[in-house]
Amino acid sequence: MVIALAALALLVGAGWLASRPAPVPQQPIALFTSLPIVWNEAADLGDLLHSDAPPHWAKDVIAARGAIVPLDLLAPLSPGLTRLVMAQPRPLSPEENVALDAWVRAGGRLVLFADPALTEHSAFAVGDPRRPQDLVLLSPILARWGLELRFEDAQAAGLREVDAGLSTIPVDLPGSWRLMAGADCQLHGGGLLAECRVGKGRVLALADAAVLDRHHGDAAHAAALAELLDWAFSAG
Repeated sequence: MVIALAALALLVGAGWLASRPAPVPQQPIALFTSLPIVWNEAADLGDLLHSDAPPHWAKDVIAARGAIVPLDLLAPLSPGLTRLVMAQPRPLSPEENVALDAWVRAGGRLVLFADPALTEHSAFAVGDPRRPQDLVLLSPILARWGLELRFEDAQAAGLREVDAGLSTIPVDLPGSWRLMAGADCQLHGGGLLAECRVGKGRVLALADAAVLDRHHGDAAHAAALAELLDWAFSAG
């Protein structure tokens, strides 16, 4: 009996990674991204409508967990939305920073992919507004939540896997998180992944976006994305 109670105490004290409640079904998932997940890269609307390119594999992984609601703006954020994926988003306006922070603190669940050196190939040149964000610029909202995104430019390029506790995640030139004073967060995978409680809400932040690379939609990428989404959007 003593051994059983001790084992139970260890499981309870292990934090969020100790159990994985079932994800809440049938709720929409808002998606705010510069990556070609909902729509493929195309020079104009005509090319987009007539493209025979297959859809992004990550679209199916996300849609399996709730109907995707693409967002162009984060201000305002509908209180009817409780789940949000931000994947390599553009810089936010002051109004969007305020709206996002208020939404999370009211109970929103956010999965953030913030890559300081995006490695995914794009058909568009650097500086083209149709190109995904090459580096994420979210310092105001990150600092508000007690996170600082760092990047080691001396690291070797190339796809590799990192054990982040919750999941084994494919990365390429990833960043890392540093916790600032007052952060209510746990770090995993050497700082690759941050779990934060913000008010009544939760933020799961990954300092890389290679797991979403449309050119590497293998089983390992799909499984890692599914695990991240299921944990962040779980009922617990």
